[in-house]
Amino acid sequence: MRIIPAIDILDGKCVRLSKGDYNTKKVYNENPLEVAKEFEANGIQFLHVVDLDGAKSKHIVNHKVLSSITSKTNLKIDFGGGLKSDEDLKIAFENGAAQITGGSIAVSNPELFLNWLSTYGAEKIILGADCMDRMISTNGWLESSALDVVDFILNYEKKGVKNVICTDIAKDGMLQGTSNELYKEIIDKTNVNLIASGGVSSINDLERLKEIGCEGAIVGKAIYEGNITLNELQKLC
Repeated sequence: MRIIPAIDILDGKCVRLSKGDYNTKKVYNENPLEVAKEFEANGIQFLHVVDLDGAKSKHIVNHKVLSSITSKTNLKIDFGGGLKSDEDLKIAFENGAAQITGGSIAVSNPELFLNWLSTYGAEKIILGADCMDRMISTNGWLESSALDVVDFILNYEKKGVKNVICTDIAKDGMLQGTSNELYKEIIDKTNVNLIASGGVSSINDLERLKEIGCEGAIVGKAIYEGNITLNELQKLC
């Protein structure tokens, strides 16, 4: 299982939120590049970068931060948040993203998302399936839909999606454990590469996600709050 630390960017800084609420932001570092370099120095190869300003603005905002990380580290970055147009995607890839994550766009404009899938290929386009009480949420988790998360993933798997990041918003940033039953259901009912996100509180949570069969796990606040050390992650990697 791939271990994928998360860097969420707001106002150019490395922050974390609780349940996606912008009012709960906590700044962990003024310079996301410093954080990324520390991850790399401890054997991490992958990074999940979220443009929170972009998610709210509905277009890419923090591409310069992305560029600074990709040009000064060898980390393979999947980038998401506010990618709503062909131009946004072009900017993300030009600034070094190895993959992009599209969530809201897959709900609001499926035709465009499928065009990205066709143009760039399934290895470069990740489906973001962020949900609250199983219902897909969009636009920085500020809006909800009537789409069940498993049905949503199944529908896109039929259309060629191979990689999915699923975040249970109720768990995100809460350090109270992961949505193992939901992830197991997704793995049982689909053949996608599932990257679990939200709620990781300890190394035990990561071990359990590995047992379930997740292809990757995104870890955020548990690292920043010291619940999981970089040395522990290095051993797990």
